[in-house]
Amino acid sequence: MAVLPIITVPAPILRKKTRRVTSIDKSIKKLVTDMRETLHAEPGRVGLAAPQVGVSLRITVICLPDEEDAEAKNKDIVLINGEIIRRKGQRLVNEGCLSIPGYIGEIYRAEAVTAKGLNINGKEIRIKGEGLLSQALEHEIDHLNGVLYVDRLENQESLRKLEPEEETKEKSPEDTI
Repeated sequence: MAVLPIITVPAPILRKKTRRVTSIDKSIKKLVTDMRETLHAEPGRVGLAAPQVGVSLRITVICLPDEEDAEAKNKDIVLINGEIIRRKGQRLVNEGCLSIPGYIGEIYRAEAVTAKGLNINGKEIRIKGEGLLSQALEHEIDHLNGVLYVDRLENQESLRKLEPEEETKEKSPEDTI
């Protein structure tokens, strides 16, 4: 297991549509294990997509904050070849990204989504989420399509640089999806 470095803008990999995983072999399982380790290495992280660690594959890992307990690593949502198949409603949220450190912006996300993909064992799954889970699913699947949250800003004025004291204090989870 390893904590992987986070790729930040303007790295080209963050703007490319990722490749589908055709076989869940040992290398994919190791990548997922490393992504989980990376996600849990720093408090406040909610999700991570493979392009954020330099791998152009359709893999995401999500861990909601209320899952942060001794067994949290066993409760992570691993979604391979994920895609959103249904969106419901709309809400305005503050969002940030590990790949765009130090900034936060207002964007619209769905109130609820349904996503489908494969789990780590290759079984097809569907995930229905509301609130933070819905937001995390949309954010991470956007990464798989080469889309960053800043592409969804209502207006450029809603993007703001976090002050140093804001970066060091406890942030809400959606601030660093």
